[in-house]
Amino acid sequence: MRGHRTTRTAALLCAALGLTAAVGTASAAPSASPPTARPGASPVLVDCLWHPKVRPAAFILACGDGNSRLASLKWDHWNATSAKATGVNVVNDCEPYCAAGTFHAYPVVVRLDKAQPWKKDPGTQRYDRIVLEYPAQRPEQFAKVMTYPLWD
Repeated sequence: MRGHRTTRTAALLCAALGLTAAVGTASAAPSASPPTARPGASPVLVDCLWHPKVRPAAFILACGDGNSRLASLKWDHWNATSAKATGVNVVNDCEPYCAAGTFHAYPVVVRLDKAQPWKKDPGTQRYDRIVLEYPAQRPEQFAKVMTYPLWD
């Protein structure tokens, strides 16, 4: 009986030491978060998870439920004062309600401007405003041009 306890105790100790080593190694590893822009670099677009992005191919506008997002973004320019892209705004019509709704894609021109220091990293400039312009069809409740502040 004593030998069984000793073996079990040794196994538990090895498992605990292995877990401690793995946790120590993981916490000592460098962060996997994307690097922030250098001072003087072009501004960033901050996403829903507070990650800085430069020229993203996609961007979620409705962070809470994902019912409006930008996709297939092709950037014409991205500089210290503004950025411009074309793509599609994929919007849920929420008919009869959002969980049962249908997503529709609308061509859109995206403009970013009003670069400001980012509260999370004041050395990084981030775009503060997004303007969506619908050159053709648009969601029923949307104007031809929609302007939104961006989160900080």
